[in-house]
Amino acid sequence: MDRKKLIVVKVGTSTLTHDSGKPNLHRLDALARALSDLKNAGDEVILVSSGAIAVGASKLNMQSKPTELEDKQAAAAVGQCELMHIYDKLFSEYGCTVGQILLTGEDVEHPARRRNLLNTFRALLNMGAVPVVNENDSVSFDEIEAGAARVFGDNDALSAIVAKLVGADLLVLLTDTDGLYDCDPRQNPDARAIPVVTEITDAVRACAGGAGTARGRGGMQTKLKAAELCMQAGIETVIASGECPGNLFDIVNGAGIGTRFIPQTKTEVRA
Repeated sequence: MDRKKLIVVKVGTSTLTHDSGKPNLHRLDALARALSDLKNAGDEVILVSSGAIAVGASKLNMQSKPTELEDKQAAAAVGQCELMHIYDKLFSEYGCTVGQILLTGEDVEHPARRRNLLNTFRALLNMGAVPVVNENDSVSFDEIEAGAARVFGDNDALSAIVAKLVGADLLVLLTDTDGLYDCDPRQNPDARAIPVVTEITDAVRACAGGAGTARGRGGMQTKLKAAELCMQAGIETVIASGECPGNLFDIVNGAGIGTRFIPQTKTEVRA
């Protein structure tokens, strides 16, 4: 029998929220059901979740997306509470326990903290819980403020770093597009999907286009960088639409959904 898979699933803000910034409960419920059932099938699951600032801004009745750093951090603090409340409620409906992990760059860079972080992930997974990860936006500005020398920069990069840290078998990036195209399908109706990538070349990078949506910070470029980071570590990555989280079953089983990035080497078996 094949050993169980360790799967990291990252979900973007535009997938988790409506245009109003309020949580998309229908999609959140479908996500919780799919991830819980993957656990029931014997896999281990880590969720990297965006959406805290958008949800917090909505709950604080902000009239527009916050622009000042302190306002973004305040919105994130409120949004994290709201999202974890929703995740706890929805996952528990399917008999699954969640645990929150908020990261800053130092947690990954410092050897002792990195080791303790890995031990926490492993303990939660061994206890049958689903770690829910986000950058600690209320104290860190690595993600929410653009600039050089950032450790994460966005939750796409964060999910790749987590996948590498835990030695994942698969990273799935659920987003508002159904994979990588040879040009932007929002601007060109003749854009062609790219089902498989085995090497990230300059030509592939040129397909990535620009920034993400008004609610989300990551565009296809950040997802491509995450896929490249994972490929270098021997981890498969799939970029797929988050509109139907139930597709996760087929994605994990190797179905041709979205764009699959296949590394030349495989990761070592975890201890």
